[in-house]
Amino acid sequence: MENSENSSYKNIINILKGLGIAFISTFVFLLILAIVLTYSNVSENIISPTIIIITALSILIGSSIGNIKIKKNGFMNGGVIGGVYIILLYLFSSIFRMEFSLTMQSIIMVMTGIVFGILGGIIGVNISSK
Repeated sequence: MENSENSSYKNIINILKGLGIAFISTFVFLLILAIVLTYSNVSENIISPTIIIITALSILIGSSIGNIKIKKNGFMNGGVIGGVYIILLYLFSSIFRMEFSLTMQSIIMVMTGIVFGILGGIIGVNISSK
């Protein structure tokens, strides 16, 4: 019984680690995007699709790394990382904008987050088994 509790605790820690890595990755990628937009003639029309790509890539990285030590249930744990990431991101952005709305872009972000979380979880588990 104690081993099961210890395993659950380690899973939660690794999921939180994956979330942290995903948020740090997002920050770094958004900083790079801001620098590129500031010092180049790149059109601002790329911002929305680029943010979706940055979010997906960050979740993939965080979920992969978070699931390397878990070694099982990558599908589920990765989906949790992607889903929680998107929920937290959506809540923070809604608080800062003082507006809570569900748009097509937010639905796309939720689906992207969960799908890339699942993919990252599968990748992380497979990396750990080698």
